[in-house]
Amino acid sequence: MRIDEILATADEPVFSFEFFPPKTDEGEQTLRATLEDLRAFEPDFASVTYGAGGSTRDRTLEVTKWLKQEVGIEAMAHLSCVGATREELSTILDGIAEAGIENVLALRGDPPRGETEWKPHPGGLHYSTELAAL
Repeated sequence: MRIDEILATADEPVFSFEFFPPKTDEGEQTLRATLEDLRAFEPDFASVTYGAGGSTRDRTLEVTKWLKQEVGIEAMAHLSCVGATREELSTILDGIAEAGIENVLALRGDPPRGETEWKPHPGGLHYSTELAAL
């Protein structure tokens, strides 16, 4: 179910979690154990962030798929324009759709560490609106 539909049809406050994808297998096990405890709160959905510069790209998709397909919590993947071409972003979005994930938070992203001005990746997108349009 799309999160906008959850929000539109809710007759009480909507409750969600946001997770950072783990960077290690040990971190993934910790996340899985923690989520088992948090399931008791019955969140309406959960979102999974996208690491700086796309550093957790694969794990973001893995955790989002796991939440949706195995845990049974509606999930939203964060996706940013940073560090990817238009074609790469399109491929990532195809993978998200193939996993049955209907919710994506499209972000422009922050400049790389140490830089003050944001510049798009060569062959990439300038704005999150372009990402949302893909």
